[in-house]
Amino acid sequence: MLDTAAIIISQGKKIAYAYAEGVNDNMTQSHFHDFFELYYLLDGERLHMIEGETYHFTANDFVLFPPHIMHYSYGEKDMPFKRIVLYFTPDLITDEDVRQKLLEKVTIFTTQSLKASSILPLLQDLTRELDSPGKYHDAFISNQLNRLLLSILRLEFNAAKSIPKTRSAQAVDYIHTHYMDDISVNQLAEMLYISPYHLCHEFKNATGKTIIQYLNTTRILHAQRLMLETDYNITRISREVGFSNLTHFNRIFKKVTGVNPSEKKKQYKTNKW
Repeated sequence: MLDTAAIIISQGKKIAYAYAEGVNDNMTQSHFHDFFELYYLLDGERLHMIEGETYHFTANDFVLFPPHIMHYSYGEKDMPFKRIVLYFTPDLITDEDVRQKLLEKVTIFTTQSLKASSILPLLQDLTRELDSPGKYHDAFISNQLNRLLLSILRLEFNAAKSIPKTRSAQAVDYIHTHYMDDISVNQLAEMLYISPYHLCHEFKNATGKTIIQYLNTTRILHAQRLMLETDYNITRISREVGFSNLTHFNRIFKKVTGVNPSEKKKQYKTNKW
């Protein structure tokens, strides 16, 4: 699925949204943004893996991701869904206390939240203005976005519980927490009491990637986070995320991102909010 909202943000806009619906349209790899994401499920069911934990979403559940949180969504076979995603940069949040609160952690809202139904009309008012700008457009967007976020923060809700993990999910979880270490297929298989062959088969079916492909992509995602959050040089970043060979790191980085590490680092410096 083409992420049109992310493309708009990458072109310099501070806020964008995208509506989508589909069947069997699944991500296969965790990713993160350097902006906020509000994901609202309008209809159907979806599974979200967030920082190694999996959550089951049904209609009118939504989640607010701060920047740099690893996540991806997928659905069961032949399960249709409709959703809205809203992306916005941190500087659009006008109140410093609100901004810091929203930056603290992922917040998941389920239909157990009695007042959650009040959020969708606010979100739809915002998306309509983005589609058809009216007078004082920028002021309206700022006001509506901050009203939406304050309304979310004032909701009363129960903490969402993650669902039991499959072996593939356990392997993914281990990779996300030990990506900086030496990890082998045999090691994962022994840990999960399964043969390497069957683990590789299950993992590829679940994620669309081999274990090594998934490990390398996860390492590169974390390398990008270090570029955003630290002043480490490329050599140190490569070591921090588990690469013992700088040439290998450079090759995998370009394969995953399309550019070499030094180019990506320059891009992040240019686009800091």
